[in-house]
Amino acid sequence: MEKSIRIHPLDNVAVALTDLHAGETVAGITLREDVPAGHKVALAPLHPGDKVIKYGCPIGHATVEVAPGSWLHTHNVRTDLSDTLTYTYTPTHPHLEKHAPDTFPGFPREDGRAGVRNEIWIIPTVGCVNDIASALARRAQKFLHGSVEDVIAFRHPYGCSQMGDDQENTRRLLADLIRHPNAGGVLVLGLGCENSGVDTLRPYLGGAPLPRVRTLVCQEVEDELAAGEALLRELIDQAAPWERVPVSTEKLVIGLKCGGSDGFSGITANPTIGAFSDRLIARGGTTILTEVPEMFGAETLLMDRCESEAVFRQTVSLINDFKHYFRKFDQPIYENPSPGNKKGGITTLEEKSLGCVQKGGAQPVVDVLNYAQPITRQGLNLLQAPGNDLVAASALALSGCQMVLFTTGRGTPVGAPIPTVKVSTNTPLSEKKRNWIDFNAGILAQGADMQETTEVFFKKLLAIASGEQTQSE
Repeated sequence: MEKSIRIHPLDNVAVALTDLHAGETVAGITLREDVPAGHKVALAPLHPGDKVIKYGCPIGHATVEVAPGSWLHTHNVRTDLSDTLTYTYTPTHPHLEKHAPDTFPGFPREDGRAGVRNEIWIIPTVGCVNDIASALARRAQKFLHGSVEDVIAFRHPYGCSQMGDDQENTRRLLADLIRHPNAGGVLVLGLGCENSGVDTLRPYLGGAPLPRVRTLVCQEVEDELAAGEALLRELIDQAAPWERVPVSTEKLVIGLKCGGSDGFSGITANPTIGAFSDRLIARGGTTILTEVPEMFGAETLLMDRCESEAVFRQTVSLINDFKHYFRKFDQPIYENPSPGNKKGGITTLEEKSLGCVQKGGAQPVVDVLNYAQPITRQGLNLLQAPGNDLVAASALALSGCQMVLFTTGRGTPVGAPIPTVKVSTNTPLSEKKRNWIDFNAGILAQGADMQETTEVFFKKLLAIASGEQTQSE
């Protein structure tokens, strides 16, 4: 096994694939100090202000004199990023080679979409009824039969005492969850006096009755638990006869997410997800890339792949509007890497972003979505959402994703309202946290073939779409 990797011929750094020690030789250079796995070692002398190059792109500049064989990190490297930028559209027009779609056993829905699960969801319109929703989910487990897999209550603290865009976004996201294809039935559980109650949400659902939906307003009944049980039993009985049937991969919408990234993310897991994204899109499917602040510093790679100038302009607005949001509240734009990211070898936001955007593969960007906006175009979409794991993963579900692919180098047990597939960037994490990790992309750092790994991963995803549970489920 190699001790380090130089990712791009233009790089003046190598990444340690294992813990390295002073005196060892790497790429013909003797190390001057210890370098932890996932961290960078200088391959050439650097002077203050010189660019540090990784992935063939600048990830910051040296702040002091750096000799070859030195460890490069936050103590001697700083970001080069600045505020709002002006961009020029220089399209690369990536070639989209199409293939015949695959199929998986799924649940077709009346709106033309397909579910990868047949669950009953309880959606509170307001946080005041969270405990009732949870109690109903527990009670309803005894009614499960047929193809119905679970009854789940989605607790949240919203639905009242909100104004403006905050309230509007809550109403939109609740409507998106109610319509989600993974739900074979939905109980919308209201209190009766909230701002975003059952009647208020009806126009957001399109006006027409939805056969998979029932509503209950707790203040209007004597015993909300008894009334809720009856409605849930009705929904379960209605959904139970539905069987999985062959569904085209054209119906798959997969979210792309990372959390607890490390120095291996852009070498193993994220490129694997990118290769999967390309393969799915080539077969008519859709992927959604989000975490806008983790595009800062790598955004031009996405902009140049926009299929039209109109999509390019949308992407520019996506980036600069998010920067404006930070400045509006006097928050730093480029302080994104977390303590865990830094411990894992990520030094600057440029470095993190250049690794993160690899989840989007190499296909054209076809559309840019606002928060909680459903997809309308098949292919690679960009979605407005922050880097926060829970918010971003939920936003992907709201836009219609049936699953989220979640790469991690540090590890996390977090799950979304939809199956959340954890992909480890390194083998030690996969071995230590088998109860968290669904797939180990760390084998790529140990010499595994990318094409073979992508093939195995694609089959794994189809198995999960077909009903195999993820660790977080």
